[in-house]
Amino acid sequence: MATSSHTRVAPTQLDTDVDTYSALRGLVGYTPRNVRFSTESAGAALAAMRAADEAAIQANNALTVARESLIAAQKDFHEIILGVKAEAKVIFGEDSDEVAALGLKRKSDRARPKRSSKPTPPTKES
Repeated sequence: MATSSHTRVAPTQLDTDVDTYSALRGLVGYTPRNVRFSTESAGAALAAMRAADEAAIQANNALTVARESLIAAQKDFHEIILGVKAEAKVIFGEDSDEVAALGLKRKSDRARPKRSSKPTPPTKES
């Protein structure tokens, strides 16, 4: 039996369990004292496991589709916002308050490149 409800059973173990169930169905005279361990109970548990597995696969596929849809929507939105910024620069000018309101730097606010002074070579002292 599983020791924790949060750990998964290894796929190889599940394959072995399915084989065991197939062999159980062929046993004549198997009458357990505990009905939980009956052939019918094992068959119902196998059917429930397969249904849950199918539901998990479908949910995973739906999650994949939802993620791809989200990524596409994010890219579309980002491209639109980049276009909005470019259009605002064309309409209002690169040095306008409207461009600054969109979170862009005005052309006049950009730092001018400064000429760096060359370091003086070290002098030889003898």
